[in-house]
Amino acid sequence: MKNIYEVQEENKRKSLIVIIFFSIFIAVSAYYISMALGYYLGYEPGGLGFLGIALIISSLVSFSSYWFSDQIILLMSNAKPADKSEYFDYYTVVENLCLATGLPMPKLYIIDDTAPNAFATGRGPQNAVICATTGLLQKLNRTEIEGVIGHELSHIRNYDMLLMTIVSVLVGSIALLADFLLRINWSSRRESNERRGNLGAIFLFLGIIFAILSPVIANLIKLAISRRREFMADAGSVSITKQPSGLISALKKISQDHEPLEVANKATAHLYIVNPFKDKSQSMVGWFANLFNTHPPIEERLKLLEEMA
Repeated sequence: MKNIYEVQEENKRKSLIVIIFFSIFIAVSAYYISMALGYYLGYEPGGLGFLGIALIISSLVSFSSYWFSDQIILLMSNAKPADKSEYFDYYTVVENLCLATGLPMPKLYIIDDTAPNAFATGRGPQNAVICATTGLLQKLNRTEIEGVIGHELSHIRNYDMLLMTIVSVLVGSIALLADFLLRINWSSRRESNERRGNLGAIFLFLGIIFAILSPVIANLIKLAISRRREFMADAGSVSITKQPSGLISALKKISQDHEPLEVANKATAHLYIVNPFKDKSQSMVGWFANLFNTHPPIEERLKLLEEMA
């Protein structure tokens, strides 16, 4: 049996390892793809300039989305502001947990859908939004709602939106570089002089290999980071509410409800506390299928939570 602090430290350590590996992989991939582009165009080390261009383009797109993420996601989800008089328990649960954590009160929204689910978004604690479906508020009791809200507040406190935006920028940069290299018209390339020697051929070969494999591998690592943040948010919920039973019961109810969330899509699925596609996401099984999931298996999440009970 593990206590909450041991689980939190273990999750932080595993997350750090994944992020370090991801950063190293992105750096190596960007180096070889950029150098391949540079040698193709007749430059020597200047190929790294392409990395800067890719980073600028990817950063502009990703950070623009990040800055307006809450408005975009709420619009895509058909979410509406939650009225305090109508959703009194929802409001008071959030207020109480915010007082306990010292976090500012986030804006509260609801989605009119009977499928139980919830998510948090926003640039940080000062701009945070928590959104719950009407199904979640109707089907869960107050203790279970506290477990869910604690999970979402943990995402806010850990700046998970910022982390995933940075990860998306790096993945997008590699994808841009790889796409540019693979779209080159090789038949019309300039025949090299002394710059196009054995070293140039090696960089071109390695660049093509990384261009083919790195976008897929980078996305897999991005999903692994997303799954690890879910484990951390679960542990954070227990730390906030001091009772694992609430989140355990909530996850069981949400996962056993087989109604998919109508407004969910691939762009927002990773935000929800449980994969909103439900049975559609469970048609693929096994460790290989789990590599492509935004959320860890419910069984693994429950096992860790039960160890803290």
